[in-house]
Amino acid sequence: MGVNHLLTMFGKVGPVGGFESPPLQGVREMSTAWIQTGKVTFADERSEDLLVASCLAAAAQGDISAYYDLGVAYSTGSHGVDCDLIEAHKWFNLAAVNGHAEAQMCRADISDEMTAREIAEAQRRAREWISASVRKAA
Repeated sequence: MGVNHLLTMFGKVGPVGGFESPPLQGVREMSTAWIQTGKVTFADERSEDLLVASCLAAAAQGDISAYYDLGVAYSTGSHGVDCDLIEAHKWFNLAAVNGHAEAQMCRADISDEMTAREIAEAQRRAREWISASVRKAA
């Protein structure tokens, strides 16, 4: 399954190999409440850039759902970012270690598509993010 599963799950492509997965809320709606409250619209490319910037700002504040949303964006190449499995794994990992169950599954799915070296790089980046966050808090 891997990335194809994520793309199917978020409505980017049709079912793969007969696997039927109902689109959850779709990448355009993403999962965080602060996006669903209408603070971000999806009218144009600029809005997509704003979404990623908003997610990054929320992630900097420790928002677990923002970690997950960034993982979705990078794993599917949506919202103005290119598909980058290392970045996706990093964000899913940060959400997963904070208890986000869907992020744990997504991290496992994309890990199947990655080399050991890529996973190690993603883990290094996640540790760097945590270290930088701790320094800011101090």
